[in-house]
Amino acid sequence: MKVTRTFSPYAREAAKLLGMQVAAARRERRWSAEELAERAGISPPTLTKVESGDMTVGLGVAFEVAALVGVPLFHDDRSRLGFEVGRAADRLAVLPTRVRRRAGSVNDDF
Repeated sequence: MKVTRTFSPYAREAAKLLGMQVAAARRERRWSAEELAERAGISPPTLTKVESGDMTVGLGVAFEVAALVGVPLFHDDRSRLGFEVGRAADRLAVLPTRVRRRAGSVNDDF
């Protein structure tokens, strides 16, 4: 039995935008879909899914295709991405590694 995953409108819209940016960048480079698919190591139907914003495509595949055609993922300046990764690592270092659900409310009525 196939389970259908639901996605938020925001996530669907972001995937569609990324796909449209990939398609535009590919066309600006005058690459065929088959050529980009071959460069990315994926099939042309998978590239079609990326370009249409299909949410079933793996994140790594979508990011790799975007990188190949020069679509910025987080910043236009690629060197800033490394800086942001460092900042995120620093933030994670001070947060707890495990988060547990609270057992219930605290009774502080003394």
